[in-house]
Amino acid sequence: MHQRLYPISFTPILKPLLWGGSRIGAYKGLPHATDGIGESWEISAVDGSQSVVAEGSLKGFTINQLIETYQELFVGEKVYQRYGDHFPLMVKLIDAAEDLSIQVHPNDEMAHKRHQTNGKTEMWYIIDAAPDSCLYAGLKPGVSSEDLQQHLQSNSLCETLNKENAKAGDVFMIPAGRVHSIGAGILLAEVQQSSDVTYRLWDYDRLDAQGNKRPLHVDLALEAINYAHTGPHKTNYVKRPGRPVRLAECPYFTANLLETDTVMVMDYKGLDSFVIWLCLEGEATYSSAGRNNGRIRQGNLLLFPACDQPKALIPNGPSVKILEVYIG
Repeated sequence: MHQRLYPISFTPILKPLLWGGSRIGAYKGLPHATDGIGESWEISAVDGSQSVVAEGSLKGFTINQLIETYQELFVGEKVYQRYGDHFPLMVKLIDAAEDLSIQVHPNDEMAHKRHQTNGKTEMWYIIDAAPDSCLYAGLKPGVSSEDLQQHLQSNSLCETLNKENAKAGDVFMIPAGRVHSIGAGILLAEVQQSSDVTYRLWDYDRLDAQGNKRPLHVDLALEAINYAHTGPHKTNYVKRPGRPVRLAECPYFTANLLETDTVMVMDYKGLDSFVIWLCLEGEATYSSAGRNNGRIRQGNLLLFPACDQPKALIPNGPSVKILEVYIG
């Protein structure tokens, strides 16, 4: 007899990185210092970095064990038919104390061919940004592969890229094939396909802790780039307190912003998927279809199984802000 499923929290997987900062620990309320942490993988099924249940009767289960055990009860019937025992998404927090490399991700076809894995389409929600912070999303209109190669040779690649100012609340969709880079001073939440394949085009000639330049993947990157991507690069949306606001919708995931200062009753009628809540700001109490209750606070993620979707969101304080993600 299986143990009953309930809304699940996972132990974050902290990733020290060359460009990492010190804000993730404070944002999440972690009890220990996190200097140099570039990413916190809030939910991941990538080999070698599988999320582990943090609390409750299923504590210690990996996310892959949950899917193997509960199948469509955990992820939803259609999701299970499509992805089997592979959890399809990853959610991260990213803290860029320095500029990230200029990079691109392959689409599904190229990733399957080259790496036997998924492609990587992703979305960014800017949580916080230092004054004058910028990022790169896409190429300037008309830039060709030949243009890129010429600028790579002259160390002027950034001249070919679409530069965007970044401030809290901004949303950027980064489909596979779109050149991009997160700039220094930005703290963001990232929703993406379950994949860890990245091709670096340029890394500012930086040296790692051993004094070596990090490897580049120029040929693969040039093959992966979709030169037809012309924008829009930033997603415009209108806040509607108390009602879900659509931030992203693609074949791989749907993302909404939930922001409320009062009780918000949820309706997932017809949704055949798990639901992820990442608390961006504030704290709240929730209730679920399976009559489970609990709290979620800033920087924390909950996964509601398909058989136990959320029913209500109740702010514990002036307001709460949630990034909601599901498939369908």
